[in-house]
Amino acid sequence: MLDNAYNASGSPNIALVKYWGRRDDALNLPNNSSLSMTLGDGLTTTTSVLFSSKLKEDAIYINEKKLDLSSATNEKSGFMLKAINYMRSAAKMDSHLLVVSKNSFPSDAGLASSASGAATLVYALNGALELNRPTKELSIIARQISGSACRSLLGGIVKWNKGSMGDGSDSFAEQIVSEHYWPELIDIIAMVSESKKKVSSSEGHKATVRTSPLYKARPSIAEASVSRVIDAVKAKDINSLSEAVMRDSNNMHATMLDSWPPIMYLNDASKAIIETVHEINASHGENIAGYTFDAGPNGHIITLRKYENEIRERLSKLSGVSNIMVSSSGPGPSRISECLITDDLIAENSKV
Repeated sequence: MLDNAYNASGSPNIALVKYWGRRDDALNLPNNSSLSMTLGDGLTTTTSVLFSSKLKEDAIYINEKKLDLSSATNEKSGFMLKAINYMRSAAKMDSHLLVVSKNSFPSDAGLASSASGAATLVYALNGALELNRPTKELSIIARQISGSACRSLLGGIVKWNKGSMGDGSDSFAEQIVSEHYWPELIDIIAMVSESKKKVSSSEGHKATVRTSPLYKARPSIAEASVSRVIDAVKAKDINSLSEAVMRDSNNMHATMLDSWPPIMYLNDASKAIIETVHEINASHGENIAGYTFDAGPNGHIITLRKYENEIRERLSKLSGVSNIMVSSSGPGPSRISECLITDDLIAENSKV
């Protein structure tokens, strides 16, 4: 039966221009377009999917923990099941499924584990059900599980178009340049916490839109930033790219701090990273690196490979930085041979 499993590997992405705030919570439709770099170099989600008439119910395991699919309060599980049922119905499949997924990096710590997980799941479902749906459609499906997941379905630099249609049909991801376009571009990840966030991204989206007066200016600022970053990437201009990325991150976190009660994802170590990057840039007389923070305290420093050792050395001396990882731009999901589904898991979830 394991021969029938479909196994896939995918990666998280780091947003260069952030998605924050939604015009439709159910469909995960954003208030602004966003832009990201898909990561690689071992930062992966591995997912195995198996459909079988022998299974007594749907079962999903993430990082060795079985999800409670019966809980109406689990928003993420609900979105996941909605996508699964949509694709299962499209394939005219009536069997239950078993999903086993694991991340090679911390979950719920601002490293886009939800994006990587949802994108890889949708890709694996498409393969297991032999739907052969185009990437554009898969990105729309993945978006409804986790908004930024739509960007992880493509490699390189990826834009998520906000769209304007009420049904979300024009809110999808598209590749700006492939992972091979600017191979010198890297993301140095400074880990300062692997703890689960106190305020989830979903809760943060809603609270900021609802309570932050500053947020009203955010969508138009972000749209302008998307254009600036695309121009900088195409020109391979690290100076312009770094400034635009830092300004966008600062702008998003300013709206979070302006929320009530204030949402503070950054900690003292995060602030030390910010100061250090500005000091490094000042010593070079131009921006050779740009920090950006998703909804978490861990810093991502976008720079070029030739500056890696210098930046790593400076970061390693900071109090609170527990680990440093480096990733170049990577591809979208792909099929692999490694299967996470075991005979014991099949037996545990099969009919008596």
